[in-house]
Amino acid sequence: MRWSSFYNTTSRIFHEYPSWSKSVVICTVISGGGVVAYADAKPAQSDNVGHNRKKKVVVLGTGWAGTSFVKNMKSSSYDIHVVSPRNYFAFTPLLPSVTCGTVEARSVVEPIRSISRKSGLDIQFSEAECYKIDPKNNKVYCRSGQDKKLGGPEEFSLDYDYLVIAMGARSNTFNTPGVQEHAHFLKEVEDAQRIRQTVINLFERASLPSLSEEEKRKLLSFVIVGGGPTGVEFAAELHDFVHEDLSILYPSLKDYVKITLLEAGDHILNMFDKRITEFAEEKFSRDGTDVRLGSMVVKVSANEISAKERSTGEVVSIPHGMVVWSTGIGPRPEILEFMKQLGQINRRAIVTDEWLRVEGCDNIYALGDCATINQRRVMEDIAVIFSKADKDNSRTLDIKEFQDVVGDIIERYPQVGIYLKKNQMKDMATLLNKSQESSLTVDIEYFKEALSKVDSQMKNLPATAQVASQQGIYLADCFNRMELCEKYPEGPLRFRGTGRHRFHPFRYKHFGQFAPLGGEQTAAQLPGDWISIGHSSQWLWYSVYTSKQVSWRTRALVVSDWTRRFIFGRDSSRI
Repeated sequence: MRWSSFYNTTSRIFHEYPSWSKSVVICTVISGGGVVAYADAKPAQSDNVGHNRKKKVVVLGTGWAGTSFVKNMKSSSYDIHVVSPRNYFAFTPLLPSVTCGTVEARSVVEPIRSISRKSGLDIQFSEAECYKIDPKNNKVYCRSGQDKKLGGPEEFSLDYDYLVIAMGARSNTFNTPGVQEHAHFLKEVEDAQRIRQTVINLFERASLPSLSEEEKRKLLSFVIVGGGPTGVEFAAELHDFVHEDLSILYPSLKDYVKITLLEAGDHILNMFDKRITEFAEEKFSRDGTDVRLGSMVVKVSANEISAKERSTGEVVSIPHGMVVWSTGIGPRPEILEFMKQLGQINRRAIVTDEWLRVEGCDNIYALGDCATINQRRVMEDIAVIFSKADKDNSRTLDIKEFQDVVGDIIERYPQVGIYLKKNQMKDMATLLNKSQESSLTVDIEYFKEALSKVDSQMKNLPATAQVASQQGIYLADCFNRMELCEKYPEGPLRFRGTGRHRFHPFRYKHFGQFAPLGGEQTAAQLPGDWISIGHSSQWLWYSVYTSKQVSWRTRALVVSDWTRRFIFGRDSSRI
């Protein structure tokens, strides 16, 4: 009777739960004649739980790229965890203003938790630095930077399905002796605050009655290395701070101040239009700022800086009270180690494809200053492009056949469009040196020759906030629509294979750039070769930088700081 009951029970289980039939384990327990049927498989609906599990996205960094990504995420299909050694986003273009009290430090920062809360998504944040990335096991290893009094640093690891690396970069010293020990940098809010304190300290020390004139001149000698936008803007801010504010508070020290700008190249602001460069150099000369072009710094010590003059080959020593180093960026140590794992040796940044995906990794993305895009070259795919256009397989290409795919070509290879515009060519027919009415036009060899110079227009994107912000917005849009194409959301090259991708590759749109030159004058270079220099551009700069703040709070604070400065001047307190 017992065996028949057992048989009936197990038969009913197999009948009612066929999905269990392959994995049922029957265990007989001799305990009072009881028999237990045990199934090691879970109910079928549990498979849906794993299928619907949210993908884990780990974001490293709260700079322009990382914050733009987080701010523009709309999809609730992900668990997002942000890791950064600072718990805020900083509006870095205003850091030179922070160094001299034109804008307060708190006015240019917004807590990352506040930004993530406004997104409406459940975003976690950990204040820590990532010191190791393990792409094989999909892990990142992090270390908190907490003070020892609070228990010391804690280490932890995070698993990820997708990793977004937006860790930025560090100042590049080019291994120049003494720079790390004796120079100030201007990458973080803390750097700007240290510079501000140092400037006030130097003026206070120079005002002591026991110091000689020579010592005062040395203390109030400020040297800025690097004639890029950051170095030029800081030099202009410092000049205004000294002559508009500190000269009133320290009237006896005004004549001892000297500001020197060292640039290794032929001009400052060499990424700007020639008209802006010339105006900036002339204005600095009128203001008394010593601009030395062709000066390569070879050593920095506590009291002087040595630079080699390219024109004479002579090494000149300049006494200084403070050196500010602003000569470009380089990869962080943890990024260098990650690049070694990928075999990307001797590169200035992590190499990605045009969908911002790290080359060699399917689920890791890199953007901002820590990454560079490997733009596809036309000549690498020239045969495929020709065959796609040659629909009748005639091995010759007429203009009509080519015009059918020219839109895709310019989108996939933007250097083609740049080349046409730069050389004032209206269309591809002009490039091929053929008339629109021509039928039989070119074979593949002629086609190669016509496009041979196109790739020379390729340039790396500049390491600017504008580029990083656009990359963050682009990648967030890709993730928001990721579920439309789960396996290959970014896709391969359109002209190489079946065309799996759904998203367009990242394309940077340049909206112009500013260079504040002091004295309420700013140089603006906007799209369409529009150049504006003067007071009107300064008000445009105010408007644009106010609109680009990440919150209404920071907008209000920045505007109030500018207003305070107009009315009361800059604050010279050492706090």
